[in-house]
Amino acid sequence: MSTQFVTTHPEGLAADQDRATLPQWAQGKPPKRILKPVGEAIRRWNMIREGDRVLLGLSGGKDSMALLLVLRHLHRASPVRFELGVANINPLTDSYDPEPLHEIVQSLGLPFHMAREDLLTRARKHIKNASYCSFCSRLKRGLLYQIARTQGYNVLALAHHQDDIAQSFLMSAFYNGKLWTMAPNYAVREGDLRVIRPMALVRERQNRAYVAEAGIPVIEENCPACLMEERKEGEVELRMPTTREHIKALLAREELEHPRLMDSLMTAMGPLLDREGAE
Repeated sequence: MSTQFVTTHPEGLAADQDRATLPQWAQGKPPKRILKPVGEAIRRWNMIREGDRVLLGLSGGKDSMALLLVLRHLHRASPVRFELGVANINPLTDSYDPEPLHEIVQSLGLPFHMAREDLLTRARKHIKNASYCSFCSRLKRGLLYQIARTQGYNVLALAHHQDDIAQSFLMSAFYNGKLWTMAPNYAVREGDLRVIRPMALVRERQNRAYVAEAGIPVIEENCPACLMEERKEGEVELRMPTTREHIKALLAREELEHPRLMDSLMTAMGPLLDREGAE
């Protein structure tokens, strides 16, 4: 099955639409505890610039939904003028249905783009005796790049948060012997797109609290590729937690003993995060 691309533009909804026409959970301003670190990250790493066309990768999970509302607020309130659109990759699995995101994004008056592709089938054809997660992640990223390029966006915004960045740092050091982590702002190899992570200074628990308190609808992404491993034709069994989940649990335990652990890690990662061209 070839990839299906669908684009929908808002009908009659301006950027300054009446607040009363918005869903109740979108009528309030995002909390300062989220806006402040996002603003700091955008300024520190020069993420959003005048005239940028920003495409948000939206899974519907808590982090990307929180970033959707933050970027929409900045789109309306920031003195830096930029355009904003939203994209979703539908992997066509029974456990994850992102189709309701179409209506959600439309209600906010933003363009919505979706790519539908059977990622799990493709992964099974190419991956043997290994996790599908990194393979599917690369496929999704490639589809987001394709949407951005065909629709004229020059910036792709992803909702990775501070915890993700710290986990990636430790995973790279522990298992690859490299000092590396996710960059807050970098240009892809071709030079035509930048990838930004405005949540780089936001803790995961802050997003979780915001979404719960505001009643923001969340579509959980329960990809079977992350939960199951193929043993033989037609049979699957549950896998052990992924490496990232192991590191996440390790950090949680250490943070109970050392409450300033994340501050120390961010200081240690500073040269990596500020380095130009790092992915």
